Amino acid sequence: MPTLLEVQRAIYRSLAAGDDAACDELIVSDAIPAEARLGIYRNTFLGTLTTALRLAYPAIHRLVGAEFFETAARIFISADLPRNAWLDDYGAGFPEFLAGFAPAASLPYLPGVARLERAVNRALHAPDAKALDLSLLAAVDPTDHNRIKFAPHPSVSLVQAEHPIDAIWRAVLAQDRAAMAAIDPAAGAVWLLVERRATGVEVARLTEPGWRFAAVLCASRPLQAAIDAASEIEAASALANLLAAGRFVGFELLT
Repeated sequence: MPTLLEVQRAIYRSLAAGDDAACDELIVSDAIPAEARLGIYRNTFLGTLTTALRLAYPAIHRLVGAEFFETAARIFISADLPRNAWLDDYGAGFPEFLAGFAPAASLPYLPGVARLERAVNRALHAPDAKALDLSLLAAVDPTDHNRIKFAPHPSVSLVQAEHPIDAIWRAVLAQDRAAMAAIDPAAGAVWLLVERRATGVEVARLTEPGWRFAAVLCASRPLQAAIDAASEIEAASALANLLAAGRFVGFELLT
């Protein structure tokens, strides 16, 4: 008699990999054969994950169309199954999948738009967190300032792309054909900061040096590393802007 865990694993293999052999003796076949019963659940399994991807990547869905998206999604799902039951978190690898997906090669900006949508989705579902209490930072000895490592707000992400992905994303979601037609995909690179504010998720362009500075700090590397990465900007002003916007929730000193 198989254990419950063995039954669950057998059914999972059937749903995820199409391996029905292990389930042959576990399912009663009367009016509906076992493979047909499993097929119903498999279709539900794939449909649910495809819907999760469509909800997480709505601009990609509109850019490529439903048929293309569903085909790509099913190929992705077969190689990257969920690791937990929280479907809002599913699909982290979809942008990189699109980057290597040959049928999408004619749309070189597609992976970048997907990375932006991933960051937007992450910001939308990130937990709330209080901004860093600046009085605690003010108490740090000035000789230790370069050793400070910041903890970014959970909703903050930094995205860089070689195409104007923010303009494409906005135009596609707004279904603004005129705006989309006016975009030059080869207009050049963009450096973006994504975060959740009181008014919703915001996507803002930064200068390249400002983006490098913020990216180093949001990677929890020390302040001196951020200064070294963007020596052409006024670090004190850039840091003050990040702190005033509440983009950090804590800090520690590098030992």
